[in-house]
Amino acid sequence: MANTRAAQRYAKAILELAKEKAVLKEVNSDFRLLENTLKENKNLANILKSPVVKASDKQAILNQIFTNVDAITQNTFGVLIENGRIALIQDVVKQFIRLYDEDQNIKVAHVTTATALTPAMHTKLLDKVKQLTGSEATLTNAIDESILGGFILRVGDLQYDASVAGKLNSLKKKFNQNAYI
Repeated sequence: MANTRAAQRYAKAILELAKEKAVLKEVNSDFRLLENTLKENKNLANILKSPVVKASDKQAILNQIFTNVDAITQNTFGVLIENGRIALIQDVVKQFIRLYDEDQNIKVAHVTTATALTPAMHTKLLDKVKQLTGSEATLTNAIDESILGGFILRVGDLQYDASVAGKLNSLKKKFNQNAYI
């Protein structure tokens, strides 16, 4: 819990500084790159969390990997290392992205499909989210073969079930409620 609060404080400070310096979009894209890199490369995430690896080595690794990022992003690495909080980097990134999305009124939509989304379907789903909520969104995709086809879309408290399994369950309920035999 304390780590989440610390990560949130760092993220909020970074967001405010990026706004002040008018580089909010650049820092956001840096943090999304950082999020993807840490997700895809577990070794990097483990190195940053490891108490055995020297802080100077962690700084050098981050500087070598992220050469084309904004100065605020580079300074974030230094501040986290200096304060002994580099192990929180994934939490800080997650909190920053959440705060950025809130600030820019961007919703996070979670879609569950039976197969991976094609780019065309991704675009159609983003349009559907905009139609349902009236705001822009980012999309996360989970694959669940048990829904058979279609999709289940969740945005905040709103759920839109267009799955084959959902429609079959609905039909099953109607047949069970029907007393005509």
